[in-house]
Amino acid sequence: MKYEWRKKEKEQYLPKKQPMELNIPAQKFYTISGKGDPNKEQFAEDTAVLYGMSYGIRMMHKNGPVPDGFFEYTVYPLEGIWTLEVEDIRPDGSFEKADLIYKLMIRQPEFVTKEIALANIDKVSQKKPNSSNSKILFEELTDGRSLQMLHIGPYDDEHMTFDVMKKYCEENGLVRRTMAHKEIYLSDPRKSDPEKMKTVLRYFLK
Repeated sequence: MKYEWRKKEKEQYLPKKQPMELNIPAQKFYTISGKGDPNKEQFAEDTAVLYGMSYGIRMMHKNGPVPDGFFEYTVYPLEGIWTLEVEDIRPDGSFEKADLIYKLMIRQPEFVTKEIALANIDKVSQKKPNSSNSKILFEELTDGRSLQMLHIGPYDDEHMTFDVMKKYCEENGLVRRTMAHKEIYLSDPRKSDPEKMKTVLRYFLK
C-alpha cells in the first residue's frame, strides 16, 4: 500500500486553524536556495527543478535497481524557509518581495541515502539539463521545537495568521529561535481558488 503523508503525518502536515506546538525531528530533503520575488521566473524554475529531482527518486524503482528499503509513497509537498536582511525591512514592517531570501525543499523518504540522492541528481541533470540543477543540495534538517498553524487563503493574507501566532507566543511565553519562518504548500496555486488555498505556517522556537 502506498505511503500517504496526508494520512500518516497529519499532525505535521495537516494542522488545525489554530496555533499548535510540536517537535519536528531530523528529516532528509532536497533543497535549493535563492533570493527574489516568488512570482518571478527564477523561483518557478527552482521549484520545478526540486520536483524533478523528487520525482526522480519516486520513480527510480522503474528505471534502475530498487534501493534497499524502497516503498511506494506520495511525493511530499513543497516547503520553504523565508527571511529578510534586517536592512531590507522598513520601519512599518513592510518590504519588497525582491528582497526575500528563500530556501525551498522537498522531503525525501528515509530510504534515501546521500549516495542515492547524489546519483539521482546526476541522472536527472543528464536527462533534464537546467542551470538550477547545480544548486540542488541533499541535506538533513531539523526544525525542532516549533509552533505552526494552518492558513487558508491567499499568500498575501498570511500576515493575519502570523498575527494570531505572534499573540499565542506572547500569551504563552514562547520565544522564536530565528525571525525566519517556514511555509508548507498544500495547494497548487495554478489550480486552486486563492481563497481556498491551504498553507502551513511554522515558527521555530527556542
